[in-house]
Amino acid sequence: NISLDDEVKISENAWAKNFPDSSKMFIEVGTTVTVHDLLRGIIVQSGNDACVAMAEHIAGSESAFASMMNAHAANLGMNASNFVNSHGLHDPDHYTSPRDMATLSRALVKETPEMYKIYSEKEFTYNGIKQYNRNSLLWDQSLNVDGIKTGHTSDAGYSLITSATQGDMRLVSVVMGTDSERARKVENKKLLRYGFRFYETVTPYKAGDSFVSHRIYMGDRDTVDLGINQSTPITIPRGQVANLEANFELDKSLEAPLAKGEVVGTLYIQLEGEDVAQYPLVTLQEVKEGGLFDRLLDYVTLQLGLND
Repeated sequence: NISLDDEVKISENAWAKNFPDSSKMFIEVGTTVTVHDLLRGIIVQSGNDACVAMAEHIAGSESAFASMMNAHAANLGMNASNFVNSHGLHDPDHYTSPRDMATLSRALVKETPEMYKIYSEKEFTYNGIKQYNRNSLLWDQSLNVDGIKTGHTSDAGYSLITSATQGDMRLVSVVMGTDSERARKVENKKLLRYGFRFYETVTPYKAGDSFVSHRIYMGDRDTVDLGINQSTPITIPRGQVANLEANFELDKSLEAPLAKGEVVGTLYIQLEGEDVAQYPLVTLQEVKEGGLFDRLLDYVTLQLGLND
């Protein structure tokens, strides 16, 4: 674990002079910089030098950090990505896809909300040098954009990942490989406007709502309510909410004792036969072990397969 107050000593690998033709924070070898400042150097200033410094602080070396990146990407289901450095400068073995970047962005917003707030900061001053966030959509009054990140190399072109909210709805837009800063801005704006116009976010089930009352064996009751322990906001084409369907699968037959909130299966929400979301299916009540006679009767039922 690291702290925002950690002091990071800048190595020669992270020296700003190693990145003469790219964006940087302008950190100097041998100095110390806090994690708090390095994060803003990375997010607001797009500092490649700050990326290396942070990678070394977290993992000991940039290559070790790249391995951590790949492991986390795999856990998120980012199957079209491979990372070999911390900053994204060109390397033939360093690549990703728009879908993977959208997946990563969703995780960033949902799992690290405090960290995500930095992405809306429009400027940051370090060592007397003020730099502005390169995501020009942060200044656009027609959209409520609060992130996320720009990117540019001569090989990859100009890229931009944005996220914006409208009411309770949040969209992420990914544009890669355009030929200018203006083009990546314009294309992202088109996508966000399209999404807000033709899609909506609905919540078919709320946390604690009972989805089904299901038979349980060996317990002090015959049935238990199953549902989810989180709300289920999903984004779908406008006017399609009536066509949403839901079904579930149990991991195995339900047998007591079961604690309240125990995961017993998966709830699938579908639109036109395709899964659009899935959530852990949990018990909404505790079920204690039943009496001896009831358990014996249920045991025989299970052994004879009469529960199918």
